[in-house]
Amino acid sequence: MPDLTDIEAKQKELADLKQRVRQLESELSEQPSGEWPPPGFYGDYYAYSGAVLGSVAAMVSLLANVIGAPVAGKSALELIRIYLTFPMGEKALQLSGDDGGLTLMLGCCLYLMTGMILGIPIFWLLIRICGTSAALVKRLVVASILAIGLWLISYYGILSWLQPRLFGGNWIT
Repeated sequence: MPDLTDIEAKQKELADLKQRVRQLESELSEQPSGEWPPPGFYGDYYAYSGAVLGSVAAMVSLLANVIGAPVAGKSALELIRIYLTFPMGEKALQLSGDDGGLTLMLGCCLYLMTGMILGIPIFWLLIRICGTSAALVKRLVVASILAIGLWLISYYGILSWLQPRLFGGNWIT
């Protein structure tokens, strides 16, 4: 037969614990919860979202170039070789899968990281121009204009103008 004092002690302890739970719940309900989404500008959101969208855009761009280059009679990673002429000069054009596979892989990683980094200001501009509740068509038009602007700067500003002045070679074919 169980000891009555032991049962009474356990019941008292249980009642005390229930009281403590009620007290903790009361204290938690009194504390203000953080507002989500935060009011005003939330920089981390724009940085993370822009980085993710930029890296996805870079992946799609790289895939389109890898698929499209052989159609145009070029090597699949010709674009990466051209961009690698910045740090490596003309010898980047000689890279192939056999002797420069690791370098080409690192070039692809740099391409994706560049897309990630450039995605942040582009996404910020898109949100700044369109706002947070713009129609899909408006966002697509503004994003297309920003993408064309990025291409013009990359191709004409950097590869066609800046690279020959810095490194003395014009490797775009």
